[in-house]
Amino acid sequence: MSTRTHLQGRLCCGLLFAAITLTGLATTDQAALKALLAQQAAAWDVAICRKDQSGIEKNLGAGFRHIGPYADTSDRATFLKDLLDPALTIDPYTVDDLEVRIYGEIALLSGTTRMTGSYEGKPFKSHYRYVDTYNLQNGRWVVVNIQITRFRE
Repeated sequence: MSTRTHLQGRLCCGLLFAAITLTGLATTDQAALKALLAQQAAAWDVAICRKDQSGIEKNLGAGFRHIGPYADTSDRATFLKDLLDPALTIDPYTVDDLEVRIYGEIALLSGTTRMTGSYEGKPFKSHYRYVDTYNLQNGRWVVVNIQITRFRE
């Protein structure tokens, strides 16, 4: 089992993201590329919890689409608006069972997450499996699709 965790307070998302983006292209070593994509995803998770708009946006590619737990969909603008909503707080979380699969210029990152936080002051918790589809666009790996499926309680 592989786990990526938030590096709360010890990670400068912008610098790490830039280093991963530039370094990730130079390598043809699959293991190194998988590690770089896992680090990029972990930095993105931190940016989401911190509501770092720039950090979130840098990881979203053109044509981004989100498929939610109940088959609802949203585009890039709606996804950003929802994540940055001042009424939403997402606690730092971990991803378990992380798997990175690479298919040329496409990479699938999947795992499970137990997310907690609050919305409009009301606590929530969610346990789900996800797959993030990364695509190499203009020399950078970016997320172009997210799909999540909730576990039954």
